[in-house]
Amino acid sequence: MTHLKVGDQAPNFVGIDQAGVKHQLNDYKGKKLVVFFYPKASTPGCTAEVCNLRDNYQVLKEQGYELLGVSADSAERQQKFITKNSLPFPLLADESKEVLHAFGVWGPKKFMGRTYDGIHRMTFVINEEGVLSQIIDKVKTKDHAAQILAS
Repeated sequence: MTHLKVGDQAPNFVGIDQAGVKHQLNDYKGKKLVVFFYPKASTPGCTAEVCNLRDNYQVLKEQGYELLGVSADSAERQQKFITKNSLPFPLLADESKEVLHAFGVWGPKKFMGRTYDGIHRMTFVINEEGVLSQIIDKVKTKDHAAQILAS
């Protein structure tokens, strides 16, 4: 699980989104940034999570938040996920897992008695100075925006 805690400086990540656009922490200086990690595009839980964020996107924007989703899916798969669900925010295609490792969300998971490495569903809220102001490790996929706004 993540080594990061509230009050830590956010990792200085660099990632490429579904359209080939580079995103890095410095791009969001002076803004509140929500970086949410999800296991796999187009799976039921991940779809519920991004659709909840999409449906509450305007409220999040009004509160000053920018959103950035991250998984190890390919750019092509991320683009299909965006198109299928009309997502208004970018999704990083972190196939190299550099961003996943920087935030400490890649690691052992258990499912049906089997242990394997995968992405832990977590969300990091970064303030205008690049400091972690909230870490959500028990993401409610159908009510995720409310968890972010409750901070």
